[in-house]
Amino acid sequence: MKILIIEDEIEIATSIKNYLSSNDFVCETAISVQEALQKINFYSYDCILLDLMLSDGDGFRVLETLKNLHKTEGVIIISAKDTLETKIEGLTLGADDYLTKPFHLSELLVRIQALVRRKQFNGNNRIIFNEIEIDTASKSVKVKGNLVEFTKKEMDLLLFLIGNKNKVLSKCVIAEHLSGDMADMLDNHDFVYAHIKNMKKKLKKMGATDYLKSVYGTGYKWKAD
Repeated sequence: MKILIIEDEIEIATSIKNYLSSNDFVCETAISVQEALQKINFYSYDCILLDLMLSDGDGFRVLETLKNLHKTEGVIIISAKDTLETKIEGLTLGADDYLTKPFHLSELLVRIQALVRRKQFNGNNRIIFNEIEIDTASKSVKVKGNLVEFTKKEMDLLLFLIGNKNKVLSKCVIAEHLSGDMADMLDNHDFVYAHIKNMKKKLKKMGATDYLKSVYGTGYKWKAD
């Protein structure tokens, strides 16, 4: 899962990034409204953590831009402002949750996980797609009840594909999801093909139907029909 941390206090941003990265999230950071707007214009995220008090303006501009762009990222406001008026304004503008500083990183993690489940999988920890079952709590994948030995990246890829079933996803989009803005620094996206090849091989070995189809010249689509 890919997270954008919009926070201008470097120590706080680094602490959040390190903690979430240790829990298998791909994290990017932005320290200003301007940098945040550039990133959300070019990339998509599973969740955005948004501080309201930034060096070049307030985070409400980010919420307004997300709304104008019809973006569907989940947003959790993380702010020292704890007035009722501020919370109402943030939630009215489209934020999904509000966490007042200071907070425990473990609580932030739980809120992110809950938000992503609500957005993509109707709040479920167990995602079942025909004979494939994914348990996001235990981080396990089963086919017809049998455990499949998936790497963290392969499980993240499978969740991303199922969460976007029947949509054509380019290699670039998949690369960004798996590697964040580091994907722009890579000469090619061959690692995407490698992960997809390994994932399909493991699923097929356990008797799963091949739902992932290549779309010539474009990318891949997980067919739900």
